[in-house]
Amino acid sequence: VQLQASGGGLVQAGGSLRLSCAASGRSFQRYDMGWFRQAPGKEREFVSVITFRGRTTSYADSVKDRFTISRDNHNTVSLQMNSLKPEDTAIYYCAAKYFASNSREYDYWGQGTLVTVSS
Repeated sequence: VQLQASGGGLVQAGGSLRLSCAASGRSFQRYDMGWFRQAPGKEREFVSVITFRGRTTSYADSVKDRFTISRDNHNTVSLQMNSLKPEDTAIYYCAAKYFASNSREYDYWGQGTLVTVSS
């Protein structure tokens, strides 16, 4: 099972990037898919999540109205990031959690993709 995040890079403040996460090795049809990020010297934090049917999304306050999560199919999820700020600089990770799990922990994690926003 593998989650492959891609799309990171260097962008100027105010710019946009689109991250993608491709899952393989099993079907993620019944998994909620999320994005997290970890900035240098900080703890990993929640960014956004989309439910397994794609009907519900949630965002951290810091990215609300700037980022949009979408589910392209059962095994691919994207994160459109607009109006990027230097404080968005971080390694971004995608993750998957079984929809019926009572745990807050995610079951699978990707390797991360680096987003750097210059001022």
